[in-house]
Amino acid sequence: MKYRTVVFFFGALCCLGCGGEDVLPKPKAMLRLQFPDQEYRDLHDGCEYTFQVNTIAEPKKDENCSMALNYPMMKASVFITYKKVDNDLTTLLRDAQKLSFEHAVKADNIIDQPFVNGEDRVYGMFYEVTGNAASQSQFYATDSLDHFVTGSLYFYAKPNYDSIYPAAIYLQKDIRRILETLQWKNKRPIK
Repeated sequence: MKYRTVVFFFGALCCLGCGGEDVLPKPKAMLRLQFPDQEYRDLHDGCEYTFQVNTIAEPKKDENCSMALNYPMMKASVFITYKKVDNDLTTLLRDAQKLSFEHAVKADNIIDQPFVNGEDRVYGMFYEVTGNAASQSQFYATDSLDHFVTGSLYFYAKPNYDSIYPAAIYLQKDIRRILETLQWKNKRPIK
C-alpha cells in the first residue's frame, strides 16, 4: 500500500510539473540604458575659454578656471584643466600625451584623433580609450600661444568597460562637442 501511494504521488507530481510550456534559457542581451537627448548651452564662466556643455551636466568651477562637469545620472565627471602657456608648450603637450598613454596598461586600445579648427585657432587631440581603463576619453586643446586645456572622463565605479560602454559613448559625444565649440576669449594676433 505504501509503495502504491508513493508511486501514485510521484506520478501525479511529474504530470503536474510537466503541464506547461518548455523551459528555455533566456537569450543573451545587452543592458539598455536610456539617456536624454543631448542638448547644449554655451558655458561662460569668466574664464579665458568658452564652449558648449550638455544641459544635464552640472559644471563646478575652481578658482583657476579648471572645472568638473558632473553627470550624476551616469555617475561620471569630465574634469577640465586650464593652464596658461608660458614658454612651456612642449612640456604641456608631453604631459598631456603621457597622461593619456598611462592608461595603456589596462586599455585594450587607445585611438588618437587629431583636432584642428584653424579659424578659431584650436588645435588638439582626442583620445578614445577602450577596455577597463580608469578614463574612457581624454583630450587636450591649445592655441599654441597662450592657452592650454586638458579634459578627462572618469566614472565613479571600478572600470568595467561592458557596463559603462553606453554612458562612455554618450559622454564622448559631449567631449567632442566641447572640442568643436571651444573658443579662446583673448586671441593674440598672429604675426
